[in-house]
Amino acid sequence: MAVGEVAYARRLFDEMYKPRVFLWSSLIRGYARNGLSDEAVAVFRLMLQQGVRPDSFTFPFLLRACADLNAAALGAAAHGLLVKHALPPDKVVATELMAMYAKSGDWPSADLVFDRMAGGGGRDLVAWNALMAAYAQSGRADRALHLLDEMGQSGLKPDAATMVTALSACSSLGLLQLGKKIHRSIVEDGLDGHVVVENALLDMYAKCGSVAEARRRFEAMRHRNVVSWSTMIAGYAMNGDGEEALALAARIRDEGVEPNHVTHLAVLSACAHAGIVSRGRSYFSAIASPTLEHYASMVDLLGRSGQVEEAYQLVKEMPVEPDAGVWGALLAACAVDRRVELGQVAADRLLSLAPDGASYQVLLSNMYAAAGRWGDVEKVRKRMRKAKVRKTAGYCSVEAAGGGGMEVFYGGDRSHPQSGEIYAKLEELMRRVRDAGYAPATGEVLHDVEAEEKEVALGAHSEKIAIAFSLIGAGHGAASIRVMKNLRTCSDCHAFAKLVSKVVGVEIIMRDKNRFHHFTRGSCSCRDFW
Repeated sequence: MAVGEVAYARRLFDEMYKPRVFLWSSLIRGYARNGLSDEAVAVFRLMLQQGVRPDSFTFPFLLRACADLNAAALGAAAHGLLVKHALPPDKVVATELMAMYAKSGDWPSADLVFDRMAGGGGRDLVAWNALMAAYAQSGRADRALHLLDEMGQSGLKPDAATMVTALSACSSLGLLQLGKKIHRSIVEDGLDGHVVVENALLDMYAKCGSVAEARRRFEAMRHRNVVSWSTMIAGYAMNGDGEEALALAARIRDEGVEPNHVTHLAVLSACAHAGIVSRGRSYFSAIASPTLEHYASMVDLLGRSGQVEEAYQLVKEMPVEPDAGVWGALLAACAVDRRVELGQVAADRLLSLAPDGASYQVLLSNMYAAAGRWGDVEKVRKRMRKAKVRKTAGYCSVEAAGGGGMEVFYGGDRSHPQSGEIYAKLEELMRRVRDAGYAPATGEVLHDVEAEEKEVALGAHSEKIAIAFSLIGAGHGAASIRVMKNLRTCSDCHAFAKLVSKVVGVEIIMRDKNRFHHFTRGSCSCRDFW
């Protein structure tokens, strides 16, 4: 049922006298399939209020709606009803239960449901794929890849859906070598003809910083759909090549493909990361019905280029109420441009829309600190402590040699077995970059302490530790190293990486929260614009 058909079905349903359980279940299914998860849950609640006992057909789409809403408590209650009514075991219900628990972060319960399926012979390929996908989509890409290994050990042969999830997990973690191994398996198993698999390969190569390989595969594809084009444009955007992204965007309609909202976002992102303001404005103006995401991307584009007042004017003139994404983009622009008063306006709106948003409050704190307003910094921190909002810990990861997992480093981390060697290498690098003109950006340390203490703190950032470790592992004469950062890299580590690439003669490919940085011969592909 389409959305309009669901609305019509609801009108008919409301006119019925004591509808049977099958009709209740059908209505829940219709709402859930069309993304109207709130309505699906509301119908289920009404069903229980009217004394209608659910059956096994009621639960699959109810659980899917709970997963979409992250309504873990309601999903667990639905699980309890299944047990209470002693409904017969059902693979479909069990699969949706797993996905619901995993997407809501209750991974032990997801694993428990999965383990219990093994006893009844219900752990088929669909179940494995469902749990893998749930883990990959809920921020546990590492666990999804572990399940891929377990699946192979169980004797099950992966299908296209399995490989798409595995490639997505590699994309999330930046595991290029493992992604290449999975690519070889895809070719060996004859799965490379599926357009959905080809699109996942494009995404993996682009998000792992190998955009040239992604483009080669893109041009070799026999059938390209709008996802293929959007993925390739987004890949160029993330890697800072706005001109190539715009060139592809100009080709898309010539091949009979109509761009969608994701394509538009990718083009605007490319303009933002490359500082292409005028064409970004023109492209945005040509979008027939811009979404909130498009507005947020346009605010980001204007803000990154220093057009903060124009960005604010755009927000004020929006035909719909700006959401947290829009105000967050404006706050980020204010933080970069040191527009503290306007930043406070954006922050106030954000706190009313998303009071638990840690990233926004950290950004506000950073803005105050950069302006030397330590009293305001403390106010933000007190508010965060009171609301039990915790800052996301920054870390860097490096893929282990041969695609055998990854090494993770936190700021000041000395837990690694090679810690002594790593810090000795870091000291050597520090001496060499200082000789080349490096001066620590002490403004990046958000504590009201002496300059010498700030320099010590900067030297322990996870980016620097990961770079030192990677250079040890790569050995003398290595052409490139790769580092992944979960947050935006700071300007000090950015300056450090540029100079390391120069004095060592190595390319450093670093992916942070926003984009890729390709450091070579003392410069960065982002042109210091990130």
